[in-house]
Amino acid sequence: MQNKTIFILSFLIILSSAVAAQKQVNSPYSRFNIGTLEPAGSFRSQGMGGLSISQRENTTLFFSNPASYSSIDTMSFVFDFGADYSISVISSGDDSYQSDDMNFDHITFGFPIKKGFGIAVGVIPYSNAYYNISDEVKTTDPEYDPLIGEYLGTHKGVGGLSNFIIGTGLKLNKYVSAGINMSVMFGEITRNNDFFFRDYTNYIHHNSIEKFNVTGVNFDYGMQVTIPLANDKFFNAGFSYTAGKEYSSGYEHFVYRYRYNSTAPDDTIPLATGNSEKMYIPGTVRTGVSFGKLNKLTAGIDFITTNWSEARIPGSTGIVDDNKLMFGVEYTPEKYSNLSRLKRVDYRLGGHIGKSYVTYNGAQVKETGISAGFGIPMMRSLSEVNIYFDYTIRTGSAAAGLYNERYFTVGASMNLFDRWFLRPKYN
Repeated sequence: MQNKTIFILSFLIILSSAVAAQKQVNSPYSRFNIGTLEPAGSFRSQGMGGLSISQRENTTLFFSNPASYSSIDTMSFVFDFGADYSISVISSGDDSYQSDDMNFDHITFGFPIKKGFGIAVGVIPYSNAYYNISDEVKTTDPEYDPLIGEYLGTHKGVGGLSNFIIGTGLKLNKYVSAGINMSVMFGEITRNNDFFFRDYTNYIHHNSIEKFNVTGVNFDYGMQVTIPLANDKFFNAGFSYTAGKEYSSGYEHFVYRYRYNSTAPDDTIPLATGNSEKMYIPGTVRTGVSFGKLNKLTAGIDFITTNWSEARIPGSTGIVDDNKLMFGVEYTPEKYSNLSRLKRVDYRLGGHIGKSYVTYNGAQVKETGISAGFGIPMMRSLSEVNIYFDYTIRTGSAAAGLYNERYFTVGASMNLFDRWFLRPKYN
């Protein structure tokens, strides 16, 4: 009982940390809409390019498809929490800029109600809106305009959106499972734009602040079909769908203009607008297939698409439909080896290609990435430490004023699996 109490307290502490966490990797694409969208999936799936829709494993929670929760063993629990470290390198011509940050990523917890009926709870990131960009224009710069003069522009953003998820998966028969997540989206994003003119006595300086918050409940629906084959081989197919949803949102836009005068105090002209209109995030469709041999080899491919062109987001610009193709493989030499721990290690490799929902001056941002990972088993346990590496390149048209971004992430998570509800045979 004492161990269970310690576990629950640890879960609540980590959960509060996950809610307060905010990634601070400087990306110019976080300026748009609700920021850059975070990868959806456990670190095990991230090591395989994000593969998760058809995945089923009794020691791992694949929350992109709630039907997978039905695979949780009876009288057991699964607990997963992780942190990642990211480096972003932005380049345009001969200029480049680098930023990095370490941050708590996710926490999930799953347990069974009975055989073939599981429940999962967790907090996962949805978007990151952090950026810090400055642009100084002098008389020697090509974009200098004598009517405007020299100026310094700074643009900063903080915040992001997260989802609190509680879901269940049920095995309908030997081959088919279905599930549902209830997702509570929450978060706040603030953007600050400031223009300061070098000729401060004759120009009116400009500062604007945009702030909007989001809350609301939505549902994810999932289904998986598992076909066992001869010699422990298998074929899985998965499908999940998140319906389009209107979320409650508050939006404020405050404009502050000021000037300096040697004979009078600062002249301020505050302008403010605000509303509480609904924010609409469109539906997402996810499909995937995987195949392989139990406890030995898994390979698969996922496809995800969202009709972002239907979105309504306060202060948004340039939203288009996105899609993503993910593929990966996992190989375990000998999962239950008693002689070599290295043979029990899971080796993962994958990749992903797609188009972002961000467009600027008519050009859509493209994303391409490769990933790799390891599942390192703990002593005398099915628990493991999952480590993954991802290298993603975001490219955009230079003619449209877009930057190229190289984004490297390494993440580590503790995936704990244990028998919890067993009663002791002896007192």
